Amino acid sequence: MTNLILTVKGRRSGRWLRTGLFFGEDDGRYILVASGSAVTHTHPDWYLNVVANPGVGVQILAERFRARARTAEGPERDRLWRKMTALAPVYRTYEARSRRQIPVVILERV
Repeated sequence: MTNLILTVKGRRSGRWLRTGLFFGEDDGRYILVASGSAVTHTHPDWYLNVVANPGVGVQILAERFRARARTAEGPERDRLWRKMTALAPVYRTYEARSRRQIPVVILERV
């Protein structure tokens, strides 16, 4: 399974930070799930950094590009959540164990 490398600017440090993430695709956009893990009741750091600094770098295999990140909401989030749980059913387990709504992030090329 191919992961993408997300490069985000740290909201406190100002440093560029990289993390590998599972992703899906939707109409030319890339979709991420900010699950953290099954027992995490807070959003992962990469997601908090994306909210503070939505201009990100993305690498998929040898391709690198800039993107703008945003959190999906409402019916769009529901549709993308279903899509991502079909690709990775473990997200349903994470959702059941978490006290928060797990964000779905859309990356659009710039």
